Parts: sequence; structure tokens; C-alpha cells
Amino acid sequence: MSDSATRILAGLLEARTGQQLGLSRRWRIETALQPLMRERSIASLDQLAGSLVGGREPALAEKAVEALLNNETFFYRDRPAFDLLLGPVLSRLERARAGEKRIAIWCAGCSTGQEAYSIAMRIAEQKARWAGWTIDILGSDVSRAAIERASSGHYSQFEVQRGLSVLQMMRWFAQQPGTWRISSEIQRLVRFRVHSLIEPPPEPGRFDLILCRNVMLYFAEPTRRLVFSRLAEAAAEDAVLMLGAGETVIGQTEAFAPDPEARGLYVRTGKSAARFAAAS
Repeated sequence: MSDSATRILAGLLEARTGQQLGLSRRWRIETALQPLMRERSIASLDQLAGSLVGGREPALAEKAVEALLNNETFFYRDRPAFDLLLGPVLSRLERARAGEKRIAIWCAGCSTGQEAYSIAMRIAEQKARWAGWTIDILGSDVSRAAIERASSGHYSQFEVQRGLSVLQMMRWFAQQPGTWRISSEIQRLVRFRVHSLIEPPPEPGRFDLILCRNVMLYFAEPTRRLVFSRLAEAAAEDAVLMLGAGETVIGQTEAFAPDPEARGLYVRTGKSAARFAAAS
């Protein structure tokens, strides 16, 4: 693989999604694209890159970008953080929204949907608590293939065993030949859409909880700042943001600040955010 092919393929990914393939990750280009190359009878990465120059094959470019995306996720990933978010923080938000009885949650960069469904399962397990409430959960990802998987609700044996207890598997999934299908009760709680984080947010000012986990790691600093501004546009004035364990808002944005009561989470800055914290 020539340096020019590497630059073309990495540049295509960044232009379409904002994600960078740094030098430490460029080893995976060939591995990720091999299936596509076999499918299209393309002999080398240089030939593939040549086909993509000038936008002559848009369908091929879309498939190449899909192949290069990292869709790693699993149910209740980093469970202590989930327990904090869906325990004390959600209770705090429940009190703040008691009048309107509505909470909107955005799982940004949700990959194949396990994160969004994890939240939906927790809500469904507390049915009496949320009677009369509208809990709206949106999952979005730049990968069309990932969103199609998420919308289908089908997962492999390996996928359902990552993060779920046997009780949760039996309660919320139906085993079918070669797959596990999530229940319609859970599926109804979540909606999915294709969306790039570098684009304007899907529903500005609407979301009370935003999860954007392990996505910022792949952005250059200017792109991270842009994405934080997009998340801020989407957030209600007192919203809570959850990032991945290796990510932070510090030095990246002034729109969010560390949550003083929930280590590792962040609150929308401003007077309303202070009122929200005080309400707890």
C-alpha cells in the first residue's frame, strides 16, 4: 500500500465523518477493506484509492467509509458509568422534569444500538416509576449499515452475552435461528437515524441527556470543538453529557463543565445548569 493510497483513504474517511485515522490506526485500513476489495475484485488498495479519486464511484466510496468505521460497542458498556447516569443523575433529572413528565435522551454515535437499548431496558424495568412519562430515546450514527442493524433489533449470541445477564437475555430477547431478536416493547422505546456529528444536531435544544462515548477520540482538535458545539446546540439548558472514559470537555469546550455531583459526567454550562444542580 502506497503512502498516497493511505492518504486518499484516510482523507475520505475524515471528509465524510470527521474521524481521523492516525498513524497508530492506519494498520487496520487493509484489514478493514479486504472484504470490499474481494467483493469488487479489486487487486490492491492503490487500485481502490484510484477508483475513489474524483468521486467517480460514490457507492464504492460509501462502502469504503462504512468499512473503515469502528463500530465497537456492547450492552451496558462501562456499567459503573451507566449505573451513575441511570441512577442518581436520572433521579435528579426526574425531579427537575416532574412538571412536564418528559425526558429526551440522545445516544450520539450509537453504532449498532446496544447503548440505546441498554437505556430502554432500564426504563422498561422501572415501568411503574415512569408511568405517565414520555421517555424519548434517539440513537444516531454516521454509519448507515450500523443504523440498519440497530433498527432491526437482531444480535448474535456473542453480542447478547456482552454486558447482559441471563435474566435480561431471557426477558428482553427472543432466540431465533442464528440470532437473538430484541422485544418489541424495548424496540418501541427507541428510534434511530443516520446522522454525522459534524452536521447540525437533529433536534436543537431538546435533549436532557446526551451520550457521546468513545467518539471524540477519533477527531482532530478543531473537529472536537465543532462536535462539542453541535452537542451544545442539541442540549437543553440543563442537560447532562456522558463521554467515554478517556474523553473530557476540559480544554475542549466552554459549553459543558464537569458535573460536581457525578464524576465523569458533564453539565451544560449557564445559570440554568446551576439551578439544575441545586435542585438535587
